[in-house]
Amino acid sequence: MALMNITSPHAHGPRKTATLMRVVVITTLPGLFALTWFFGWGNLINVVWCSIIALAAEALVLLIRKRPLAFYLKDYSALVTGVLLGLALPPLAPWWVSLVAVAFAIIIAKHLYGGMGYNPFNPAMVGFALVLISFPVAMTTSWAAPASLLENPMSFFETLGTIFGFGSQAIDAFTMATPLDIYKHEIGHSIAQDVTQNPVFGAYVAHGWEWVNLAFLAGGLFLLIKKVFTWHTPVSMLIALTIMSLAFGWDADQATPPLLHLFAGATMLGAFYIATDPVTSAVSPQGKIIYGAGIGILTYVIRAYGSYPDAIAFAVLLMNFAAPLIDTYTQPRTYGYAKAKRGAKEAE
Repeated sequence: MALMNITSPHAHGPRKTATLMRVVVITTLPGLFALTWFFGWGNLINVVWCSIIALAAEALVLLIRKRPLAFYLKDYSALVTGVLLGLALPPLAPWWVSLVAVAFAIIIAKHLYGGMGYNPFNPAMVGFALVLISFPVAMTTSWAAPASLLENPMSFFETLGTIFGFGSQAIDAFTMATPLDIYKHEIGHSIAQDVTQNPVFGAYVAHGWEWVNLAFLAGGLFLLIKKVFTWHTPVSMLIALTIMSLAFGWDADQATPPLLHLFAGATMLGAFYIATDPVTSAVSPQGKIIYGAGIGILTYVIRAYGSYPDAIAFAVLLMNFAAPLIDTYTQPRTYGYAKAKRGAKEAE
């Protein structure tokens, strides 16, 4: 009898991979609702479109590799990749940007390395980084303005037409730079009081963005309670980002303040849904803390000194590189041994 060669993650019974992936998708719904409520239909359309592409690309590669379709499609890993990209991409990004991002994520970043469990880099973030670097104009000018700031927000069909190119709407009338981008570029020649007069910052942190992040935080905490992942990576990431922003950005007249770093970008989505990917992150408890802290530090450094206002994708991919080395030097002590075997020589 032929046996299927299946790699990690291994889960059995009620905690099998498909069940966990479904829970992850379900817990993104509050964040998706908040995005739709505050920024229009774009992200909802993107999530559906990206999910269709992800499942189609997954099925195509499985057919080429002569793997059983039903078995692998039912683990919902491709669906999770599509949903995460649909949430992360700009709401009004052209349909072909999403197509390239998702197809590259599934075909190249996932299956070129052997499929789920073999990929060293987070597929969703590989796809996001690819289109961000390749199509910078489309990726930086397609962020939707808060619907409440528009006199006539786009309807569902107008948004659909804008994304798929059959509408007559002028996209410039409905787009706006993100709060992180605005603050970063304007604080150099102004003060915080003047910068925050921009309507995009709203009455609290950033108009709509704070509620989106709180929604993803709520979903992430639910996953944490259900033990889908441990606290080490997301908590260490958020603490490291907070410490960096307090240490180097304590003066709001000189740099982006901590609250904007935490609640005005994709921070909570990144901390609880992207950094916690079980395949590409560190696996030891101590390693997860180092891994998450690295993402938090890199996120701040790239946001503050790099060319991109939001840096979750690049921070995660850079730490994906480091995850195997981190695990090598943070292995826990094996039962029955006096000390842990750590480092390349000790592991031999």
